Amino acid sequence: MADILENKKILLVIGGGIAAYKCLDLIRRLKERGVGIQAILTKGGEQFVTPLAVSSLTENKVYQDLFSLTDEAEMGHIRLSRENDLILVAPATADLMAKMAMGIADNLATATLLAANKQIMIAPTMNSQMWGNPATQANLKTLKERGMIEVPPADGELACGEEGTGRLAEVPDIIAQIEAFFLSSEDLPLSGKHILVTAGPTHENIDPVRYIANHSSGKQGYEIARALYLRGADVTLVSGPTNLKTPDGVRRVNVTSAREMMAESENALPVNAAICVAAVADWHIKNPSDQKLKKNKTGTPALDFSENPDILKTISNQADHRPKLVVGFAAESENVVDYAREKLDRKGCDWIVANDISGDVMGGDHNQVHLITNDGAEDWPHMAKAAVADKLADKITEYFED
Repeated sequence: MADILENKKILLVIGGGIAAYKCLDLIRRLKERGVGIQAILTKGGEQFVTPLAVSSLTENKVYQDLFSLTDEAEMGHIRLSRENDLILVAPATADLMAKMAMGIADNLATATLLAANKQIMIAPTMNSQMWGNPATQANLKTLKERGMIEVPPADGELACGEEGTGRLAEVPDIIAQIEAFFLSSEDLPLSGKHILVTAGPTHENIDPVRYIANHSSGKQGYEIARALYLRGADVTLVSGPTNLKTPDGVRRVNVTSAREMMAESENALPVNAAICVAAVADWHIKNPSDQKLKKNKTGTPALDFSENPDILKTISNQADHRPKLVVGFAAESENVVDYAREKLDRKGCDWIVANDISGDVMGGDHNQVHLITNDGAEDWPHMAKAAVADKLADKITEYFED
């Protein structure tokens, strides 16, 4: 599947806030995704980024003057909104938002926004007191009631040195909102499909301060959830403990133990597909202590283990709600493909994604996998986990299109 942003056209209106510098990174990342960008640089925006920098990155002329003889002879403020698929105002200052709400058109940016017939997205940034002021909140409400999309400001330290809400959203968060907008306007291949993804490790308690776990970061499962959502799927992500941000648009259910993951996975059924990526512990402590275990002269305490439920096998052998497609993962350090074939037969699933964990896979950003099915094995090259996720999501899309 092609990138959802490829060949899209965005008009970027750069307002006059110190966070305007983030727009340079935003432009660079969007260009990498195949987006065509035109930019309007306001008088305030010019105080923080130069027209030359914006022009160099967009590879287009930067528009600045409402009364330009050449541009306005062609009704530039009308043409700019008509030529693009989305208008993004970033940073959207308190002043710019107020003028938009009042319908003021005293410069190129505000005239273009008033004349726009395309979706407008705003990414506000300002001092926290300005943000919380009733006038600003009333203007925001007005703009949202008119159908504008907000990329909410973040919390943290502000340029003025104060703490609070008002930071411009981070570039990945802005891009995620742009993706969501284009997703909502397209007929995507997995629309109408509900897919369960399990990810991350499980923690099995020994006592209130100790547990048994593994080195899984959850990155591969989260990337798969993201890739499936970007193809239109309704994704439920059942996640063990991780430090990862939930992919935009994905419904996340947090669990700790394997037994909790089993229960929440069954609660998610029925689904069209289940992708079991989580590194689930094979055993749990039968009777974990409710008090911290203390060192003593009798030696190391004995731990009584019990077997955890087999999530992949249970879902693969559901009598009433078996998903049409069940995909498991096999993390192996040797005989990767052979062990994965055995697991495919033993679990009763449809595919196994076998990954070689002999390198820095656990916690790293890259993976080396083999896709095992009843028809054979595909050896995929070493690639980023995001690329693995996209390739697997395309395979899943093909499966449901057949």
